[in-house]
Amino acid sequence: MDARSESHRSDRCPSLTDVAGPRIHTRPVAGLPLIHVEYPRFEGRQRLAKRSFDIIGSLALIVLFAPVMAAVAVAVKATSKGPVFYSQERVGLRGKPFRMFKFRSMIVGADDHLQSLLDQQGTSDQPLFKVTDDPRITPVGRFIRRYSLDELPQFFNALLGTMSLVGPRPQRAAEVELYDDDAHRRLHMKPGITGLWQVGGRSDLSWNDAIRLDLYYVENWSVASDVIVVARTAAAVVKPSGAH
Repeated sequence: MDARSESHRSDRCPSLTDVAGPRIHTRPVAGLPLIHVEYPRFEGRQRLAKRSFDIIGSLALIVLFAPVMAAVAVAVKATSKGPVFYSQERVGLRGKPFRMFKFRSMIVGADDHLQSLLDQQGTSDQPLFKVTDDPRITPVGRFIRRYSLDELPQFFNALLGTMSLVGPRPQRAAEVELYDDDAHRRLHMKPGITGLWQVGGRSDLSWNDAIRLDLYYVENWSVASDVIVVARTAAAVVKPSGAH
């Protein structure tokens, strides 16, 4: 086998470094110790633990950030025409659509210009619909996006159960249509307000890096990992980078 074939084969092989320890077991087969990797499960007590974490955490954060949300609402309303809040349909658990809430950070009718802007920068065929130097963003919107303040209303999504505090990045239906088979596995869990994508680079991440982080999270979830991601998110917001 030549070096090129060997390299191609190794790129396709899964790495055990991307699998959490509790799923890895050594079992004897025909007298030989073989490594067995269990299929990720998310049911029963695990699902109850995550939902409890979301309810308690979102309630606490709503109370904690209530003054900040009030201030952002006043700033948005006073500086640009249009509603304070913005909602958009995103794809959630098992592909079910839901309405995601945010503070409005763009001009009214911004969605009508998205496709033309993506076409101009040549990224309409990529699953992350990001516009560089987006002209639709208002001055206040640019500030609240930099510090993720526009996403604070999503605490209510987590409380209602359409989102989780931590999970894969929520995406539009048009983005999901561009998924390959591997990417569809990220729909096995609710999308999150934050996640490994948030603490790993935010909008600076390529699609391949973002999907790798989301799949790692889905296949290796634990309450401890959620606590760690939330803590790292606080640090990422204080020192924002990659926010657009």
